[in-house]
Amino acid sequence: MNKNQVKGAVKDIAGKVQEEVGKLSGSKEQQAKGLDKQISGKAEKAFGDAKEAFKDATKHA
Repeated sequence: MNKNQVKGAVKDIAGKVQEEVGKLSGSKEQQAKGLDKQISGKAEKAFGDAKEAFKDATKHA
């Protein structure tokens, strides 16, 4: 697991929490920010996954 995967997962979880807080408080802005953070986190994790796959592929080549 690389730092992009970890940072992405943490950002995704933080976004989920922020979205839920927004729902509970009735803040559409916080919900939107939470969703944005989740998307960013998922993208960063996907980038980390791709880096790991490339590293593994070049190791076995």
